[in-house]
Amino acid sequence: MWDYSEKVIDHYRNPRNVGKIDNADAIGEAGSLACGDSLKIYLKIKDGIVTDAKFQTFGCGSAVASSSILTEMIIGKTVDEVRKITNKDIADQLGGLPPEKMHCSVMGYEALEDALKNYGDYTDLDDLRAEEANNKAKEKIVCTCFSVTENMIWDAIKINGLKTVEEITNYTKAGGACGKCKSAIQDIIDTYYKKEASENTLTPAQKILKINNIIENQISPELRKDGGDITLVDIDGNRVLVKLRGKCSGCKNSHLTLKAFVETTLRETVDKSIEVVEV
Repeated sequence: MWDYSEKVIDHYRNPRNVGKIDNADAIGEAGSLACGDSLKIYLKIKDGIVTDAKFQTFGCGSAVASSSILTEMIIGKTVDEVRKITNKDIADQLGGLPPEKMHCSVMGYEALEDALKNYGDYTDLDDLRAEEANNKAKEKIVCTCFSVTENMIWDAIKINGLKTVEEITNYTKAGGACGKCKSAIQDIIDTYYKKEASENTLTPAQKILKINNIIENQISPELRKDGGDITLVDIDGNRVLVKLRGKCSGCKNSHLTLKAFVETTLRETVDKSIEVVEV
């Protein structure tokens, strides 16, 4: 039995802003009846501010709750503010969702993204939808059971930090039926994190500059508050050689200062394998 927050139950039993807005300024859709859940969201926008929002959804209680709270989140906000909302924000506003129901918050995010992507151009809505369908058809479909594309999985990983196939299934439904796509999903996960690791790799010069900057602007000011200080002596690979000064020099807790504060800070901000050594 899944554990639902009071907010989820409240928005499921008493959904807000259900319905349709005639002459809406933006309309977005996500999901499909074939996949078991679908959502259509309508926005009224004036002077760059969302003045009204309504939704129509077909799905479970979590889908209704996610759609309901989303409308509350966006009414009164600027379009720029609304564009920054993610599925994680929706789930957080509900007090969390069971992992198996996170795809409902993703559906809300995708419908909102769809609405804002097409905002301001509804003179030929049918042509617009046809163009979108054509673009989606060109994307690589990973899960044929639920029509989940590679880009949808990539976005879910990027926004939510997903690292397992099971998490991908919870957020997108991909792999939740026949399971034939699970190896492809794992390949996408591996590729994403290899790319991320490559992009975040610092050159030796960049690493030295970053370590020096962290010591001067974060670590040293904290030590000075208690009458101590620290000087960077040298960097040898992942070994950072430092000298403690002031009250920190010779202090019986100097080892604790080095490991629990200096080393931890550098590992969190620069490289997990850094070792700090006092000289």
